[in-house]
Amino acid sequence: MQVLIVHCHPEPGSFNAALTGDARETLERAGHSVDVADLYAEGFDPVERREHFDDRLDPSRFKPLDEQRHAVNHDRLAPQVVQDIERLKRADLVILQFPLWWHGPPAMLKGWFDRVFVYGGLYSGQRRFDRGPLSSRRALCSVTTGGPRETFSTYGRSGDITTFMWSLHCSLYYVGFDVLAPQIVYGVQGGGLSYEAEDDFQRRLEIARKEWRARLPALDDEAAIPFSGWQDWDDRGVLKERHPLRWRV
Repeated sequence: MQVLIVHCHPEPGSFNAALTGDARETLERAGHSVDVADLYAEGFDPVERREHFDDRLDPSRFKPLDEQRHAVNHDRLAPQVVQDIERLKRADLVILQFPLWWHGPPAMLKGWFDRVFVYGGLYSGQRRFDRGPLSSRRALCSVTTGGPRETFSTYGRSGDITTFMWSLHCSLYYVGFDVLAPQIVYGVQGGGLSYEAEDDFQRRLEIARKEWRARLPALDDEAAIPFSGWQDWDDRGVLKERHPLRWRV
């Protein structure tokens, strides 16, 4: 299996880096080929801008989606973007490793989506969701949070973690991925926060790493998160009236 880990954390000695290292070591030991796209180390530019397009469709006005499609059609995408698209196409499994910052992924990772998931290349009006170009591949988010698990529950003060993860999971499914349930490590403190004794904290993080290493070899046996698809929607893009997922009062 070809695996791509998209690692997004600015500190090489971070707990996120440790989880990326665990994934790489575990998967390679199991015989898989692993490529790590370290966005900070590679200096990825997360800001989509006109300067990325040297052969403009419309020099007078910058329309990102139009320019992306034009660049795809004329093989003029920026080298950084081409490199990561090829990485995605080679991969059978993509792992996104990142911390939850301000209730979402770091800006670096969001910008990676903006630039690499190019219109006309990794999706189009008819080539998306369960018809997306990256169908038959799997994706998994491995995430760390600052607050404890309980605070990310439905009624917790930090907010429902399922809601926070939805946009990323939907974006991955949008280009065709089968999305696996996320791996989440809660309470990786920062900024002087402390919810437990240091010994207990370190012990809990080590247990989390062991659980991650134990899960990785069995990913092939996991079912993907269920999403509706083209056959489930009416002409307006709404779930069909008689679909079993429709909720009725």
